Amino acid sequence: MRREPHHVIRAARAGLLSVAAALAVAELVARFTGGQSSPVVTIGSAAIDLAPAPVKEFAVRTFGTADKAVLVGGILLVLMAISAGLGILAAHRRGLAVTAVAGLGVLGALAAATRPAMVATDLLPALVAVLIGAFTLTALTRPAAEEAAGRRRVLRAGLGVVALASLGGLATRLLPAEPLRARFTLPRPASPARPLPAGTDLRIPGLTPFTTPKADFYRVDTALSVPRLDAATWTLRVLGASTIELTMADLLGRGLIERDITLTCVSNEVGGPYAGHARWLGVPLATLLREAGIPPGADQLFSRSADGWTAGTPLAAILDGRDAMLAVGMNGEPLPAERGHPARLVVPGLYGYVSATKWVVELHLTRYDRRQAYWTERGWATDAPIKTASRIDVPVPLATLRPGPVTVAGVAWAQHRGVAAVEVRVGDDPWQRVRLAATPSADTWVQWSWTWQAAPGTHTLQVRATDTTGRTQPPSRVPPFPDGATGRHSIVVTVA
Repeated sequence: MRREPHHVIRAARAGLLSVAAALAVAELVARFTGGQSSPVVTIGSAAIDLAPAPVKEFAVRTFGTADKAVLVGGILLVLMAISAGLGILAAHRRGLAVTAVAGLGVLGALAAATRPAMVATDLLPALVAVLIGAFTLTALTRPAAEEAAGRRRVLRAGLGVVALASLGGLATRLLPAEPLRARFTLPRPASPARPLPAGTDLRIPGLTPFTTPKADFYRVDTALSVPRLDAATWTLRVLGASTIELTMADLLGRGLIERDITLTCVSNEVGGPYAGHARWLGVPLATLLREAGIPPGADQLFSRSADGWTAGTPLAAILDGRDAMLAVGMNGEPLPAERGHPARLVVPGLYGYVSATKWVVELHLTRYDRRQAYWTERGWATDAPIKTASRIDVPVPLATLRPGPVTVAGVAWAQHRGVAAVEVRVGDDPWQRVRLAATPSADTWVQWSWTWQAAPGTHTLQVRATDTTGRTQPPSRVPPFPDGATGRHSIVVTVA
């Protein structure tokens, strides 16, 4: 017998409310068991882990730093469609529909069980969701007498409020959040950074500032829910020839170094935004490792984040004298939550996936033939030196300009080697060497500028950089996988 449209709508609504109620209660439980145990977060994290490299690169390239919000939104849309269908199914096969709701909860529990940092309590949100979802769907789809109609309306309204609260709580996981900071003041560094040389920042409108404000610093990681660690209770284990355990007080009591270092993500496309500069404060990493004792034959520092993510850093790059550190401060303040509070790795000259572990809780001196880290298991290169790159910031692509002198400006980087020269050309004209701003060290990027006498027409501007080893950016473009993008950035402008 064909059902009336309003009956179908009512059944679909019952399914939506049932799953919303399940998620709402799961979110509340996750507030006590830890944000990483939310079913949406665990399922989303599992999806990130299972996604092949081309899919991951597409997401970063297409959605940028909004990729996590897009993933969570997609999961919620799929759940809405499934839950509406389950409500319709429950109208005539209630037992089967309730079993399916339970199956969704089990899927969440399985996703939680696969997380690297999983503990038994992480299963609770999904298991509670099974009970709430099954109970609510049964209650909302049971044939009811007229006197029960009012109670159902009250139940639906209450569930709607709880669901909205749940979605609001879930949304806060994706928004910038300050950490649970212990009340401490960063000490003065034993080895402070040198003052920035005059002329480091050219202050050209539209040009990327030399020092990136913390709110604008790029974020590319696998954490759907930013770990919120309290520096007062945080500890770091360092496993070498012996094992040492350090608190934040231990770190702050040591001689800290302060350095200007530019970081770059391996996912950065040619001309992309995933590079940023900051003044970092931290403990020299080599000092910590030598204190734990470096085992014979060790060639890798295997680091683990609070959420279970791992990275493998070439040990030689930490011990060769560069300013590798366990950072606790950024631009004069304790690390923000999204940047790795309370401590993270910063190793100049290497892409972040092998050198910039955030929310770090463990360091292990080992060998590459014994342990593989998160991205190297997925085919990314073991060693990841940052490639020489340059970018045009001014003018913007497709700009319409007036004839005459036009300022062309941008940034270039070749961390731990340094940029020796930057050149720009218009169309097929000869390359023109540009002015480089001052830099504090080879571990930072450099601003550059050039005055172009623009003639009417449509023009392609192209930039290339040469590092201090004499290597110039190649012309052909190569995507980021497996060891970083190469190629020359170009833009098209119109002069009229």
